[in-house]
Amino acid sequence: MMPFHTIRKLITCIGAGLMLASGTPAQAADPGVGDTTITLGMSAPFSGPNGAYGKEMKEGALAYFAQLNATGGINGRKVELVTLDDGYETDKAVANTRKLINEHKVFALMAFYGSSPTTEAMKVFSEAKVPLVGTISGAGSLRSPVNRYMFHLRASYADETEAIVNHLVGLGITNIAVFYQNDGFGKSGLEGVTATLAHHKLKPVAVGSIERNSLDVGPAVAQISKADPQAVIMATLYKPSAEFIRQMRKAGQMPQFSTLSPIGADLLVNELGAKDAHGIGISQVMPYPWNDTVPVVKEYQKALQAFAKHGNYSYYGIEGYINAKVVGEALKKSGKEPSREKLVSVLESGNIDVGGYRVSYTPSSHNGSRFVDLTVLGRDGRVLH
Repeated sequence: MMPFHTIRKLITCIGAGLMLASGTPAQAADPGVGDTTITLGMSAPFSGPNGAYGKEMKEGALAYFAQLNATGGINGRKVELVTLDDGYETDKAVANTRKLINEHKVFALMAFYGSSPTTEAMKVFSEAKVPLVGTISGAGSLRSPVNRYMFHLRASYADETEAIVNHLVGLGITNIAVFYQNDGFGKSGLEGVTATLAHHKLKPVAVGSIERNSLDVGPAVAQISKADPQAVIMATLYKPSAEFIRQMRKAGQMPQFSTLSPIGADLLVNELGAKDAHGIGISQVMPYPWNDTVPVVKEYQKALQAFAKHGNYSYYGIEGYINAKVVGEALKKSGKEPSREKLVSVLESGNIDVGGYRVSYTPSSHNGSRFVDLTVLGRDGRVLH
């Protein structure tokens, strides 16, 4: 009979041999990847003065995922999106990021809203090595230096302000003032306008600011009115922009008002009324959502009608849809056993064309797109381009 210690040695050798034959033990999947689901997370304002922005984005994203899941999802897994309301408040966005990663165990994040909230949240998801795909911000401070775990979708505020200033100067308008929100978003807008004006050997004739989530436009109106500008470029959101325009007109000022894409054209029209919104210029960073000749726009319209049972298309809605589609396409390319690092590598490996809108990432640039379209609000409140 074989001695006990010999049997034990034999068992150990067989076990080691089996491990060598099968390679290293299989690593556990990253959090958020189940047998039948992949869970993603989103923090955005769904309440407060800017809640309408988040709601439109979420609806667009959910419309895409409903469409995707109806055709079998990604390699047999359905996509679930956990959405948390931050009210466009930085502290809440940071808390939500921790909650999504630690409690909801999401695989990746998407469609975070706002420059200042995302700047602070970045510290949390970077440390956890959880990718964020799609930032609803064009702030330069989020783009340079490149953060390995953050991928931008839209053009930068520098791209938008360059297009607006060049257009105005091309029309012979040189007395240009700036009304900006005193945070990462507004300051990026101010810097972009100032830099492009400098190329034309010009400076802003006046500058006025407002605090985030405030409607106290009085001091800015007083400051800017003194300069009697031909045009005012607004790096503000729809409620303060509408109030600023009303107060400027009450003060007898009739400049050309131009604003950046975060304004939300439909929301500005609802706030001001079509008559008072007529003639306001808006730069856009997404395809025109009412033109179904662009493949991704046609898809978005069809998906929104099926999911939300309405046809209230919007720029924020199509941005949410495109953001979700970029995530979906990258996840498909990540294979049957996706990991966060694999997702980052897939995104950095070149172009993703979602149907007439293309993003391109490399290890040294996560900027995504430089697409800017200049539009104006017509008499009936419609966006014309």
